[in-house]
Amino acid sequence: MSQSTSRPFGEHDHLNAISDQLDVSDDVRRRLALSMQTVQVNIPVRMDDGSLQFFEAWRVQYDNTRGPTKGGIRFHPDVSAEEVTALSFWMMIKCAVVDLPFGGAKGGVCVDPKTLSLQELERLSRGYVRAFYDVIGPDRDIPAPDVNTNETIMGWMSDEFAQIERRQVPAAITGKPLGLGGSNGRIAATGRGALQVLDLWAERQGKAPNDLKVAVQGFGNAGYHFARLAHERGYNLVALSDSRGAIHSADGLDPVPVWQHKNETRELKGMVYCDTSVCEEPETDQLTNDELLALDVDVLVLAAMENAITEHNTDSVKARAILEIANGPVSSAADRTLAERGVQVLPDVLVNAGGVIVSHLEWVQNRMGDTWSEEEINQRLSERLGREADACFESAEEGNTTLRSAAYRQAIGRISDAMERQGTREYFTDTSH
Repeated sequence: MSQSTSRPFGEHDHLNAISDQLDVSDDVRRRLALSMQTVQVNIPVRMDDGSLQFFEAWRVQYDNTRGPTKGGIRFHPDVSAEEVTALSFWMMIKCAVVDLPFGGAKGGVCVDPKTLSLQELERLSRGYVRAFYDVIGPDRDIPAPDVNTNETIMGWMSDEFAQIERRQVPAAITGKPLGLGGSNGRIAATGRGALQVLDLWAERQGKAPNDLKVAVQGFGNAGYHFARLAHERGYNLVALSDSRGAIHSADGLDPVPVWQHKNETRELKGMVYCDTSVCEEPETDQLTNDELLALDVDVLVLAAMENAITEHNTDSVKARAILEIANGPVSSAADRTLAERGVQVLPDVLVNAGGVIVSHLEWVQNRMGDTWSEEEINQRLSERLGREADACFESAEEGNTTLRSAAYRQAIGRISDAMERQGTREYFTDTSH
């Protein structure tokens, strides 16, 4: 096991500028520039054929000033220390934006989970907990699902943690199945929260849902639940995509039958489906993901992976607004270009905060030994996200700045206040004490 510190990729441009605006102390700037702890291991897994394989894995805890760290675990072949560090930084910002008592963390395993059997996947999941047991826990660092992990994997991890502890510790892991201490409303929380932020933005633009054409890149859990709820709300979903391709229909798409068909056939394509009492086949065009990103729509939803929009394809983007459900889907360079063009970017650290808000509610329920109904969970999610999003929108309007800058200002203000209350050079050299 090795431990180190590393700097988030992209060298977040907002950090120094907003620190200047808030007159943040040098001590705080230095603490924000580096992760608190990075742990890297190689997890041994006995494969079904009897061979032994090792999978490189990480857990990065960026900062715990405001509380125990919180962040998901992703299984992906492109996972790296740099990526996990950046994601942990964004988790720190996100938790502070919506005023949760958490710091930021993230985990990852370099693996293509689609190549593993279910038994191998379980061994890897339990091996992750054994490897990082010393640095996680309900009062230290609380993992959750992320890309290619789900409630089943979180259930295995929670059980492994309990076996090591020799007692039930449900608050150690969130995103668990309901029967193992999970929360109502958790699966749809990220998509539900993203829709709420879009609703607030549309209201400020004087637009009704049916006035807006929406294209969604990414049709995993978050993208699907956003699309489903947005369709129910009346938004005109004209395009959907997954990693294999995209479909487009000017007349709109119903994501529910598309999702059902995708899960049956493992692909995304046009299909016959029933809308109320009329059964018809929509006229759909097959598109590449690049073509979907270039569609002339009101809102482009990015719900896949980071760096979907970079300086290399920014010029092709025709959308009037971008909704970031994925983490870091717009690069720093592209973000500046889009701002100059007047394209409004609704940032990930606000838009996808619904997941961590409900993870916090799951953690609270586990510690209380109680459960809340889905209606109560959704109400609590709506109240917190609505309050914090409104504050970001108002700050952006008053300061004539981007919503991303406003969100970062809100987060860094809270983080720096907590850090400064622990003492800074200015405090300890002030002779007036």
